[in-house]
Amino acid sequence: MTRVAMFVDTQNVYYTAREAYGKHVNYRRLWARATAGREVLAARCYAIDKGDTRQREFQAILRSIGFDVRLKPFIQRADGSTKGDWDVGITLDAIEFAAQADVIVLVSGDGDFDLLAQRLRDVHGKCVEVYGVPRFTADSLIESATRFIPIDHSLLLG
Repeated sequence: MTRVAMFVDTQNVYYTAREAYGKHVNYRRLWARATAGREVLAARCYAIDKGDTRQREFQAILRSIGFDVRLKPFIQRADGSTKGDWDVGITLDAIEFAAQADVIVLVSGDGDFDLLAQRLRDVHGKCVEVYGVPRFTADSLIESATRFIPIDHSLLLG
């Protein structure tokens, strides 16, 4: 059976789906599509923890689906800017699972992951599937992937 490891840039997907469609991603459908007929080695959602009730409810839903939710604290700087991305964490985890997985699924449109996708393909010989909102997915990431799967209405709530 094909072994898969899935890594979800939750913040990226939330904002791009909201901007493009005015809707939220249906994580149950995403899980079903990305893992169908595959052994799941890891499925991680990476998010920023602001500590509010709705966010905790959302995290509980993700866990009930089967995702391991990784959280970083929300940081607001003195100048009003905010910090909190998981690019390095996602990259390290994807490289770690490359030794075991046949397929690495990246759910993000962030072009910073193009080097990761290319490395997973070229050095580790992995199939890299990228799920992203087409309008907001970097061309470089799409080109670096083995396969690009658009997050469209079939993967949205409502």
